[in-house]
Amino acid sequence: MEQEPADNPETGAGEPTRRSRREGRHGGTGTAKSPMLTWLREIALIVGVALVLSFLIKTFLFRAFFIPSTSMEQTLEVDDRIFVNLLVPQPFALSRGDVVVFRDDLGWLPPNGTHPQPNLVQQALTFVGLLPDSSQQHLVKRVIGMGGDHVVCCDADGRISVNGQPLTEPYLAPGSDNKRIPFDVTVPEGKLWVMGDNRNHSADSREHRDESSKGFVGAGSVEGKAAVIAWPLARIGFIGSYPEVFANVPDEPAALPVRSGQ
Repeated sequence: MEQEPADNPETGAGEPTRRSRREGRHGGTGTAKSPMLTWLREIALIVGVALVLSFLIKTFLFRAFFIPSTSMEQTLEVDDRIFVNLLVPQPFALSRGDVVVFRDDLGWLPPNGTHPQPNLVQQALTFVGLLPDSSQQHLVKRVIGMGGDHVVCCDADGRISVNGQPLTEPYLAPGSDNKRIPFDVTVPEGKLWVMGDNRNHSADSREHRDESSKGFVGAGSVEGKAAVIAWPLARIGFIGSYPEVFANVPDEPAALPVRSGQ
């Protein structure tokens, strides 16, 4: 029986030649991929994903702000950088004691004038939420009264009361004097009564009672709840709401006693 001739490596049939094996390992001529190009593509993908995530976090979860004044000392100090939880007041509700950042819709602040055009790096950091937007006016205060609350200053010990319950406020700056500005207000529904922790140096709800707003801030103006001090590093930490201060506050004001003969 006649045998078929064995494949000859030199003819290209059968076992691949050294050249064909070498081309197979390197993807053939004209199709080689540069390791540097692959690395750059991976880095660009990672950076792109990080920017998208940062933008989504800034838009829906957290946003950066800085503290320009002493009104919230010693809870917040000048030049602190804070992150604000944007999930408060929606979908999560505000509570008495929360430190909130709100838009200056009532014109409590003087015009901020013109700001120098930020450079590209600053614009990028603002876009992703790592720097505050200096073109907008915001304030930061602590919520003392909410819709329906009766807030009064002061009792014989200089304490503010909410719905008849006196408050012992451990967050106040040393030397704060509530008696300096007495008041007696009932907070309308959908509004807030806000005060700074540095009571002697805070132009808060007390200072604006003669205006059309009566000093009340709309809950819709709240950007979010101040959650964390992010900078400087020595002050990193959570911002407390002190729920124990308001734990005994009734949900509604106590009914006034009815006088005999009425």
